[in-house]
Amino acid sequence: MPRRMIVTGAPGSGKTTALGEVRETGIEVVVESATDVNQQMLDVGLVPHEQPEFLECIVALQRERRLAATAERQLHDRSVFCTLALARHLGAPVPAALWAEIDDVVGWFEPVVLFVAPLGFVTPTTVRRIGYADAQRFGLLHRQVYTEYGFTIEDVPVGAPGVRAAAFVGAVWGRPSSVPAGVARGYR
Repeated sequence: MPRRMIVTGAPGSGKTTALGEVRETGIEVVVESATDVNQQMLDVGLVPHEQPEFLECIVALQRERRLAATAERQLHDRSVFCTLALARHLGAPVPAALWAEIDDVVGWFEPVVLFVAPLGFVTPTTVRRIGYADAQRFGLLHRQVYTEYGFTIEDVPVGAPGVRAAAFVGAVWGRPSSVPAGVARGYR
């Protein structure tokens, strides 16, 4: 049975950077969708969150990437529950496609979510234009959504990307002591 875990946190917390180091372990990392949808819309001169199809586009790409993942051990950089948090953050109506995807993922993911602690600052990018205070409020919305849907939140403390990657690897293998030596190399 596949082991699929979600990694989330406030914007700019360093989760994607740490997940980049996990790719070397053989664990499949399912790439975040919202960043790509934002960038695609920005590239054609649109303001993403003002587009009526914005959330549906994120959900569609998340679903595509979720279903394409085939490895026995997977780490998902965000999920449809993060998209629900985004809808709430934006004050946007929740589209039917988002509700349908939530219904489809019941039981799909492990009941534990890895929540990456904030670094204490947010580095702006072309896509990430949120300030630190708003990022923290957005992070709290993520916690609320995951708790509302019955997930247990496991906090991943601030640390170097390799240290955080080790926490991800240990979690997806069930516990750090069960990680095969070849997989854990460089992460202890």
